[in-house]
Amino acid sequence: VAPPRDLQITDPGLLGSLDVEWKPPPHVQTFNECTVKYKFEYHNLGDRDWKVIFTRKLKFRVGFDLSRTAEVRLQTLLKGRCTDDVEVQSDWIYATFQVPLQGTLESEVQNFHCIYHDWEYLKCTWQPGLLTPRGVHYGLYYWYEGLEHAVQCDHYIQDHGINVGCMLQNLSQAEYQDLYICVNGSAAATLLRPLYTTLHLHNLAKPSAPKQLVVSMSAAEELLVAWSPPGGRMPPHCLEYEVQVAEDAGEATAAWAFVSTQMETALTISRANQSHVSCVRVRGRTNIFCADQGFWSEWTQDCFSVSRKEDKQLFILIPVILSLSISLIIFMLIGQCKKR
Repeated sequence: VAPPRDLQITDPGLLGSLDVEWKPPPHVQTFNECTVKYKFEYHNLGDRDWKVIFTRKLKFRVGFDLSRTAEVRLQTLLKGRCTDDVEVQSDWIYATFQVPLQGTLESEVQNFHCIYHDWEYLKCTWQPGLLTPRGVHYGLYYWYEGLEHAVQCDHYIQDHGINVGCMLQNLSQAEYQDLYICVNGSAAATLLRPLYTTLHLHNLAKPSAPKQLVVSMSAAEELLVAWSPPGGRMPPHCLEYEVQVAEDAGEATAAWAFVSTQMETALTISRANQSHVSCVRVRGRTNIFCADQGFWSEWTQDCFSVSRKEDKQLFILIPVILSLSISLIIFMLIGQCKKR
């Protein structure tokens, strides 16, 4: 069987989402007793693995990192009565796409970093490139499936009049899909290298600290810890928590000890020693059921004082000892009086 024809890649201006299309092999209508499919594979130059799609379509839109060359390959698959139900594969055909590079690599922004706070807003920051002229102006553009075209950030973070960050809101439709980002710069007489990246918001989420942390002591000298999930749009079932405890070590600085990582919002901790002061802290992040990774929240901390068991026993013994001592003294005095 012959391979497909006229494989080509075009850029619709969506910051990395490229259109790939082709034509069927010649005389495909003669295979009326067989199914014609295509094995479509794509990746960026330098990647070891290919992403694979089996399809009967003649056009696909797939995502690439535009800072590197996009590569695709395609072959025809034929199977049915005309091949005795044996799959026949054609030779591969190939196509590549590269955005024309401008500026030096050192002119690209550096330390690009994004956090999706409480699943409510995305904060991205960057630093100017190493070779950045005066008067540079940076702009951030983004696109995801559902937008008609790429959109520019409308809320920049500035440092000495230079855009060094962006705040994006209302991105709920971009969750669990590719969010394409481009940060480019312009200067009067210098070409600057744009930065392209693809984000996944669920892997960038950072929740607020847990709320309403309550710590109490049970009759069995155990710590009872309870808290509430943070507010915001962060789904409570997507959170896991880490709990740590520190116990007073006299004049020495108490060290935090890991206790548990869990999805529940309550925990009972048996006390390792009978110190006067204990501190408990809790933080949260997105769990493995909702994301591949995420950022820990800030700690919620609570410190409190409890009386030691030995102190309670001593408190009970002191009156008893005093009573016995007084009684003994009285008896001695009475004895001395009788001798006289």
